[in-house]
Amino acid sequence: MFNNFIKSLSILKKFLFINLIIFLVISCLTLLYIGNVKPNLILKKTVNHIQIINNTIDHILRLDIKFEEEDIRKFLFSTRFLFQNLDRVFLFDNQFNLVGDTDTLDLDPRSFSNRLDIVQLEILNQETSKKKIEKKDINKDKTVSLKDILTNYSWSKDYGKPYSFIQEGYNQFLLTTIKNVMLDGKTIGYLAISESANDIKSAIDERKSFILRTAIFIGIVIFIFSFVLNRYFLKPIKNLVAYTKIIKEKSRKKTNINELKSRNDELGVLSNSLEDMTNELQKRISHAENFSTDLVHEIRNPLTSLKSASEILHETEDQAQRSKLINILNHDVERIERLITDYSQMLKDEVALSREKMKKINVKIIARSVVDDFNNIYETKRGIKIILNDPNSSEEYFINGIENRIEQIIANLLDNSISFSDDNKSILVEISKNENENVVLKVIDEGKGFKEIDTNKIFKRFYSNRPDNFGEHSGLGLNIVKNLVDLHGATITAINNINRQGANIVIIFPKI
Repeated sequence: MFNNFIKSLSILKKFLFINLIIFLVISCLTLLYIGNVKPNLILKKTVNHIQIINNTIDHILRLDIKFEEEDIRKFLFSTRFLFQNLDRVFLFDNQFNLVGDTDTLDLDPRSFSNRLDIVQLEILNQETSKKKIEKKDINKDKTVSLKDILTNYSWSKDYGKPYSFIQEGYNQFLLTTIKNVMLDGKTIGYLAISESANDIKSAIDERKSFILRTAIFIGIVIFIFSFVLNRYFLKPIKNLVAYTKIIKEKSRKKTNINELKSRNDELGVLSNSLEDMTNELQKRISHAENFSTDLVHEIRNPLTSLKSASEILHETEDQAQRSKLINILNHDVERIERLITDYSQMLKDEVALSREKMKKINVKIIARSVVDDFNNIYETKRGIKIILNDPNSSEEYFINGIENRIEQIIANLLDNSISFSDDNKSILVEISKNENENVVLKVIDEGKGFKEIDTNKIFKRFYSNRPDNFGEHSGLGLNIVKNLVDLHGATITAINNINRQGANIVIIFPKI
């Protein structure tokens, strides 16, 4: 179901959704990191407190200091160097009475405080062996004295181990560690060390601020990127989709495909390719429709002739007349068969052309092969001689093309020339190069030539100027030649011979 939900989203929504998931994952990891930073920073300071407490207790026991104000006062004076980096050190007797305070080294007993007000209290259980801090909340709603904390500590299961807690307020972040002092298995007093830990708070606040700034920055970047993605990529893609729908539905709505075509990036290339493909498809559709219309028209004529001849044949008893009608029937049937066969071949050729690739080929070798084949057929049958004329016999004539299609071009041109030529005539196939080094192929016959002023008409389908034996042809030969010539990027022209009767077909191939 989740996959279906993802698939139903647009690209922009997918992008935002994925970024949201990533952002939430990073946020969770960040919160875990922030949650672990504070205990770790406190732990480092607590370890230092424990080391100072242990050293101080060793000094007290070694010097046999009594937990009385006078002895403690002297001890604090003599060991002040131990507490240089600490804000405050407290010493209590075993009855939780304050007997020493580094803030009262003026030895004024009245300056000793019997109560310490705490804004907010969290008890931290320090287990030095596991390097772990456990948090417990103790009555955050009222002030708690250090004496109360010592009382709770004396009854706790952690009694005898260092015990740390923090005092956190608006402008205060103090870390305090306490431990009982034991002599001969009995508690003779308590030692408490308090240090300002505002650097911990600053470090945490700094990290939170950095993460907040980073989150805002990432959000802005995602917003800008989403805007750019939608405006310059997704919106053009939507326009392309709309363009394809308009083409599919044959709608007359206007599209901004021209704006997309002017782009210099991949979307511009895609837009141009899409329009070219659309135009080519429309051209092919129009070509197929026109061809089908022409084919129906061409088939209708022999069908009408067939129908008339068959009706007359059914009614007449004259054998000569019947023989003539049968010849007409055969002629029209052959004509229809040729039309259908050539039309089918044209469709196959169009499919094949889309799959075949151009390569470097020698036109002279192909022309010689086709000329030899035609001479074998028509020189004996009709006495027509096809001559391959190569002014420079040692030169090769290479073009980029499809070998079997070049064969088809030459064969169709020869077939057309033979149709218009009388028996015992010659046809010249000439290969040369012009001043631009383009390969020029000419097919020159001695037929009737062209009556048309505009000779380009002969390359149209089913053109009407046909020989008497047109039943042997479909009228598609020169049209196929024109299409194949265009495919090779070449040009074809048809002219009458100047000094003699006949036609001259000239094809100019682009040089490699």
